[in-house]
Amino acid sequence: MPVLPTSRLSRADLADLNSFLAVERLRSFTQAAVELGITTSALSHSVRNLEARLGVRLLNRTSRTVSPTDAGAVLAKRLTVGFTEISAALAALDNHRDRPSGRLRLNVLCDGARLLLSEYLPRFLEAYPDVSVEVAVDDKMVDIVSAGFDAGVRFGDTIPEDFIAVRISDPLRWVAVASPKYLNTRPRIEVPEDLKDQNCIQIRTGNGVIYRWDFEKDGDHRTIDVPGQLCSNETTFGVEMALAHCGITYCLEARVRSYLDRGELQVVLPDWAPIEPAFHIYYPGRRQMPPGLRELIDTLRLGITS
Repeated sequence: MPVLPTSRLSRADLADLNSFLAVERLRSFTQAAVELGITTSALSHSVRNLEARLGVRLLNRTSRTVSPTDAGAVLAKRLTVGFTEISAALAALDNHRDRPSGRLRLNVLCDGARLLLSEYLPRFLEAYPDVSVEVAVDDKMVDIVSAGFDAGVRFGDTIPEDFIAVRISDPLRWVAVASPKYLNTRPRIEVPEDLKDQNCIQIRTGNGVIYRWDFEKDGDHRTIDVPGQLCSNETTFGVEMALAHCGITYCLEARVRSYLDRGELQVVLPDWAPIEPAFHIYYPGRRQMPPGLRELIDTLRLGITS
């Protein structure tokens, strides 16, 4: 097999090798093109050029799937080690800079994006203009390493093992809320079990299941499988439907604070509102921390009061 001598590797060679590695890792030209910020056709051309120069096929392609050949799998394994070392070397240069520079890719659940990033990310971007940030807002749990993210934001009790997790918020209060108009036309709700006779806006979680609502009072914890005519996988839409008098929704109190203050929504069972784990940012501990991540964590932690 022809070899690209390391002493004569050009910028194009390195770019093509990186392109191949992204496609092999994501098993998708489309997803790899998005990650690399290029068109799918340009990415395909890059990989074809690499295969032509090496004289060996690296990827098996069909109309629906992409998978490495035996040669491609061997090359990808060794390239991963090499590019990891390159990334670590570049990150180490931050010790010699006055401020970090580079690119951060974050995977953040919707509540975290709305309540934390929307408030604190602007001041981070202003303070560190040499760091660019890409945010993927997604309630589905993804493998941030294989998907090419530097860090993720999730609730503290949902973070996979083997990651470093840092708390970036106070503990979170969850509430059931509805409009006064809805509540005035329905039977009184005094205990969580009364919700079984109500029209609740069900929640489909990021892993595809219907969420069972949690309530807690003086150590008495109850989980209710609520009924409802409507189901949504997005908090904002559920809140909008509650404002439209369609039923009771369940969410973080902070997401509806302004509506509660204006009386447009009311907390149902306020004495039963549970306090759950805070938002955490997490990242793989076996890697060199990318430039800017430590500064971002410090910025996000500004809102912690306890």
